[in-house]
Amino acid sequence: MHHTIFFDNASSTRTDARVFEKMKPFFMQKYGNPSSLHDMGQEAKDAIEEARDRGAALLGVAAQEIYFTSCGTESNNFALWGLAKSLQDKGKHIISSSIEHISILNPLKELKKQGWDYTLLPVDSFGMVNPEDLAKEIRKDTVLISIMHANNEVGTIQNLKTLAKIASEKDITFHSDGIAAAGIIPMDLKDLGVDAYSISSQQMYGPKGAGAVYVQKGHRLKPYLLGGTQERGRRAGTENVPAIVGFGEAAKLAAEEMHIHAAHITGLRDAFIKGIMDQIKNVKLNGHPQKRLPGNVHISFEYIEGESILLLLNMEGIAAASGSSCASQALKNSQVLLSMGLTPTTAQGSILFSLGKFNTMQEVDRVLEVLPAIIDKLRKMSPLYKEE
Repeated sequence: MHHTIFFDNASSTRTDARVFEKMKPFFMQKYGNPSSLHDMGQEAKDAIEEARDRGAALLGVAAQEIYFTSCGTESNNFALWGLAKSLQDKGKHIISSSIEHISILNPLKELKKQGWDYTLLPVDSFGMVNPEDLAKEIRKDTVLISIMHANNEVGTIQNLKTLAKIASEKDITFHSDGIAAAGIIPMDLKDLGVDAYSISSQQMYGPKGAGAVYVQKGHRLKPYLLGGTQERGRRAGTENVPAIVGFGEAAKLAAEEMHIHAAHITGLRDAFIKGIMDQIKNVKLNGHPQKRLPGNVHISFEYIEGESILLLLNMEGIAAASGSSCASQALKNSQVLLSMGLTPTTAQGSILFSLGKFNTMQEVDRVLEVLPAIIDKLRKMSPLYKEE
């Protein structure tokens, strides 16, 4: 049996050994509560503040603009609710895009039940939001715009700076879900001009269970977890110290090593895409050909179902995904792919291979060895497929 080839780094990454080492003492030795006044409490508090500095450095912002959360989903909810509720006296209209993660789309539906109104911008066939569409949809009562930095399914990277500029010219708060991008591609949030930004640790070789939101100084954010004064009163609850420490170390390593990994991963990605295109007919690469995440290989295989491909890959010890890890359980067609104009049948036959820093060219070669036969086998069984 081959070792598992993990090509599902968009759902989670392996925690870097250096991150794990840094976390260990906070379980058994340095286990004080950061809110306690004694030395062990202060030790935990100092560790959190060091992690905050590192998260801020990765994003190019000030430490006091970073708030820790439990995950990317919470970061998105926290930012959206917190900003919307603090702005509701000015207006109740929010603009977002049709390819956002469900941790943005579902809170929007909930806000609608509570009297807000929202507009979802369309995207082109590459998954790009057109800045002119954004400018057209702004109304007198628009108070918040939320558009993701990079798409977690198809890997398309938006022209965030242009979109944020449109918002700032109209004095509208701009949030971006940066969970798929942070720690993977370089960024300077001050340069991008966003007011709020969500990130998560598990995408950048840190532990699960730690996320953060950047909120630019001067913006109010209404808390929705009520209790103690943690996170400067914005998010009550005892901090997950080991995870936050891991998050900080992962952010530090990302800032130092990201460019090396991006070059390595992009090389694997391009070789993998070329291999698929050369060896398999009737396939389509989804997402923007150039403006895409380094590790994203999102492919539609015509005439067959993505789920079947996944099961056969899994039997060969290869882990991949069909669409977003959050939506695949529901066996629904991907909102992202349909928004990009794929037909439901093509969308059903889509697979996301997402590569990370621990992947190798040997692994790419191995997947290219088994994939054509899997696709061929499934197509022969498919009522949609006619042999060419």
